[in-house]
Amino acid sequence: MLRSALLSAAALATLATAAMAGPVETRSLNQGWSFRLDPADAAAEAHAAELQWRPATVPGVVQTDLLAAGRIPDPFADANEAQLQWIGLADWQYRRTLDADAALLARDHVDLVFDGLDTFAEVSVNGVKLLSADNQHRRWRVPVKAVLKPGANEIAVTFKSPIKKLQPDILKQPYVLPGAYDSAFGDEPAAKHTSTYVRKSPYHYGWDWGPRYVTEGIWREVRLEAWDEARIDGFRIRQDQVTADHARLSAEFEIESDGTRTVELAVTPTTPDGAALPAVRQTVTLAPGLNRVSVSVPIAAPKLWWPAGYGRQDLYRFNASVTLDGAVLAKAERRSGLRTVELRREADAWGKSMAFVINGVPVFAKGANLIPFDSFSPRVSDEKMRAILTSARDANMNMLRMWGGGHYQSDAFYAMADELGLMIWQDFMFGGAIPPYDVAFRENTRVEAVEQVKRLGDHPSIVLWSGNNEVQTGWENWGDRVAFKTAIPPEERERIVVGMTTLFGQVLRGAVAENDPDTPYWAGSPSTDYDGGADLLTDGDRHYWSVWGGSLPVEEYLHVTPRFMSEYGLQSQPEMRTLKTAIKPRDMSVNSTVMRAHQKYAKGEGNDRILFYIRRNYGEPKTFEDFVYLSQVMQAEGIELAALHHRSSRPQTMGSLYWQLNDVWPGASWSSLDYYGRWKALQYHARRFYAPVAMAAVHDKGATTVTLLSDRTTAAPVRWRVRVMDVDGKVLSDGTSDAELKPLAATQVASLSDTTLFKGADPARTFAVFELIEDGKTISRGVVTQVPAKAMALPDPRLSTVWSKTADGYAVTVKAAKLARAVWLDFGDLDATPADNAFDLPPGEAITIRVTSKASLDKLKRALTLRSLYGATKPTTP
Repeated sequence: MLRSALLSAAALATLATAAMAGPVETRSLNQGWSFRLDPADAAAEAHAAELQWRPATVPGVVQTDLLAAGRIPDPFADANEAQLQWIGLADWQYRRTLDADAALLARDHVDLVFDGLDTFAEVSVNGVKLLSADNQHRRWRVPVKAVLKPGANEIAVTFKSPIKKLQPDILKQPYVLPGAYDSAFGDEPAAKHTSTYVRKSPYHYGWDWGPRYVTEGIWREVRLEAWDEARIDGFRIRQDQVTADHARLSAEFEIESDGTRTVELAVTPTTPDGAALPAVRQTVTLAPGLNRVSVSVPIAAPKLWWPAGYGRQDLYRFNASVTLDGAVLAKAERRSGLRTVELRREADAWGKSMAFVINGVPVFAKGANLIPFDSFSPRVSDEKMRAILTSARDANMNMLRMWGGGHYQSDAFYAMADELGLMIWQDFMFGGAIPPYDVAFRENTRVEAVEQVKRLGDHPSIVLWSGNNEVQTGWENWGDRVAFKTAIPPEERERIVVGMTTLFGQVLRGAVAENDPDTPYWAGSPSTDYDGGADLLTDGDRHYWSVWGGSLPVEEYLHVTPRFMSEYGLQSQPEMRTLKTAIKPRDMSVNSTVMRAHQKYAKGEGNDRILFYIRRNYGEPKTFEDFVYLSQVMQAEGIELAALHHRSSRPQTMGSLYWQLNDVWPGASWSSLDYYGRWKALQYHARRFYAPVAMAAVHDKGATTVTLLSDRTTAAPVRWRVRVMDVDGKVLSDGTSDAELKPLAATQVASLSDTTLFKGADPARTFAVFELIEDGKTISRGVVTQVPAKAMALPDPRLSTVWSKTADGYAVTVKAAKLARAVWLDFGDLDATPADNAFDLPPGEAITIRVTSKASLDKLKRALTLRSLYGATKPTTP
């Protein structure tokens, strides 16, 4: 009898632990996973070897796990894409063992948290099904204490192929909503896309710059969270009022409590220089369930966050805690920058403005569109992201548009953007397909939006939330959508329209208004925020694709002046070193099967479009290497023409974001950085045409307009110079004029007809060099010709080099005896990066360029090839 009345020491310890509320404990579950093909899947017969359990990487996806196990070839190499499509059409299983000790089981609550499941996933613990996930962009939390047992527990996740799961029902419908791109592999009928009906990254299904790899897997981190009595479910800093003198902030808590109790909330701000400010404390009584509590946090004389080029990126830290009877139950931390954002929309002489105003200063947005960093995003390292973002900042960009056909990025990405001063235009994840209007889909999206806005809303870099990419303009203007509208009953058409406007005009807008009221919302891109139609010149933002998509000449960029240009672009090939990682030498011809497999525009026809634009202004490439080089020259000089026009049109135009910054794989695209982050010619040009102070000398219809561009907030005296020379170096004229560099402005200082400027000199042999000079130093330069490069009689520039040792490496001085157009320093397969590249060099002039490389000076000298337009094209036939 005595023994039954006594408790073991272990049981007493368990009771003591339960009686004392402890802080939230987090255990990572990223390690120890295995994966295999679902034995019930139809692919099991053809791929029986994949029924074996193999190690899995989490975060990760099936394709990269198979690659790591040596079960598949490189998905990016050759034409391997076609033979790997079966992976996304199959179901897969993941599992791992969890050891539950007495301390874990003694906690009041134990939750299993997946930060991301891609996409249709069923989760069970010890054979008990706990969760069915259906949205890649959501976090999934489920209590598991009731099904845990002491010792080993099995967590199992089964992923269903999104195509196979959705396709049977879709094919039974009376119609299928217009989607994105047809599959090239026969796994879906044309215009019957499952991707339209699932909350999964649209680009996984293929885009016109990337392959089709329909991924499945635990693509973000997974963990256990154990807690007692209460936990912080959400914590953010709302900026109620920010001025130069004072910031009035609200620390907003969401606290889950399992009962009624009185707790103390504390918020401690830390200044950008590391000084801790006095903690703000507030006592509150929590009710069972989710509690929303706001704590006022004043900051005197705040240090503001500014975009790159306008000031410092000062960031505050806010540490929060919830305590009960002196014991800390939960903690949270946020880092944020204090700033105001206005999307200025005012009627003016050109229609209605669209300008970002940060801390009261109108900012001309300069940058590019950002796509995901890889077809398999979980393998992207923080180092790769930082390198790409740093390249954007180093090219004088201040804004990136996070395009809506990918996924929301990691917390680390936005923290980097905060630090670098890169404003982020953040699309919600709709790539252009017409969304379903059913309530369940809309609610799933609403929850996704709320979660993402709460997660990301404290990042000062996010200056705009935008509902989608090209949904409205597609519905109004694209041929397949127009045909679709005529094919369905009017009442059904109306339901689709109401569904779109409700989702993008109300639901997503409401998610932002409630959870990030400091940041503007925009219904879509391009749009007028439902003030009217989409893709207009006089109102809202514009996506302009008549150049490239419509085959108009690049000079047409000069005749389109939108309020904000959020997409425009020209394709190019990556450099030869990058192509060699995916394409064998035998396949290196413009339209080989493998080259076409790596060209996703117009089902492989994009290389002919690149050739079309090369031939128009430059001529016929001599070799495949010349084709690659000229593709980059064409892209860089065409986009420069557009960007300088946009900047010269300030304040009518207040933004220029070209398509696109980066790549998901080594292939042809519109990017200025290739898959490995290597700078194409466009990236070097962008650093010059996006410079805070620049000169735009633009030739069009027989005249050159000269405009001084300044992002500075103060005026400055400058001089500008123009020299007319022949290609051999003879100076035909040379003149200099004084000017004022006006702040935050584009100032036209001259418009010179060809007759006035060139005075009848031979167009094939003459050019003009325009320079902007400040304090005796040339800070911007441009070369103007009367005719396209193919019509120029370009001589051999007789480029020469002299190498020198520097404190941190080497430098090379390049000199031209005669005019050298589009000089490119090419180090072949050697890993070497010049600090400048893709430039014109007038006769007799030289430029010294630092070269970053681990290679020896001798190897650098032997590897370097100097390219220019001279000799890159075949002679024209008389």
